[in-house]
Amino acid sequence: MEWFTDPWQHEFMQRALLAGALVALASSVVGAFVVIKGLAFLTDAVAHTSLAGAAIAFLAGGGSIAISLGAAGAAGVTAVAVSLLTRARLREDTAIGLLFAALFAFGVLLISRARNYTLELSSFLVGNILTVPTDDIIVMGVLSAVVVVVMAIFYREMLFVAYDPTMAAAAGVPVAIVQTGLMVLVSLAAVAAFRLVGVVMVMAMLVAPAATAALVVRRVPLIMLVGALFGVLAVVIGLYVSYHADVAAGPSIVVTSVLFFFMVFALSPRGIGSSLRRILAT
Repeated sequence: MEWFTDPWQHEFMQRALLAGALVALASSVVGAFVVIKGLAFLTDAVAHTSLAGAAIAFLAGGGSIAISLGAAGAAGVTAVAVSLLTRARLREDTAIGLLFAALFAFGVLLISRARNYTLELSSFLVGNILTVPTDDIIVMGVLSAVVVVVMAIFYREMLFVAYDPTMAAAAGVPVAIVQTGLMVLVSLAAVAAFRLVGVVMVMAMLVAPAATAALVVRRVPLIMLVGALFGVLAVVIGLYVSYHADVAAGPSIVVTSVLFFFMVFALSPRGIGSSLRRILAT
């Protein structure tokens, strides 16, 4: 019994669990649309480009809140820039690739000016959920609340545009604005996850739980709900693994989340299980 209860006697583990739950909530809400629309590359890009804003705030002497706001600003600029470049007839993947490379490299250049360059870069790249301060939890809570509230208000428009942008435009929905808004929400969720697991593993936090849920349920609201459950469960198990095996918490959470996907994929009627059954039947 002590194996299960010991980790939660520590305040840093309680903070990590709260932060992880907040990130799982925000990630599941936008993750459903990331999976539907195929926005995984955009998610990875805004996570990496947020490094530029975080680096600027860090070198300016800002604290945790300033760093998170700087990261959110850079991620939001990236999302809007991708939308504008796409409307200017540049391929979306080309626009994402250019901004991804330029702003991420710019962020690394800025951090390289820091005295503890390697240490600081490592903390931004892989995060450290076990040392997350209260200020960061507040920022994560605000970002998660913004994502959930905006998604709830404009859910119908975003769903319409996600499935049929042509019909949505014919019905009078401002498709470009809605698509840009969705990208901004993805960037905010990515920043919340960035403070938790670092820029390298943000994509897994936004994609894996939603992708797992999509194997189990079909309706988008249920994908959000089930994705949040998978996300929180991955956080809990990942923290247990980190505490008892003395390994990094962020990667433990990400690996657990991805393992959930492959386990469900193996058993799901829409996964590898059905494919194997069809092969054996023939």
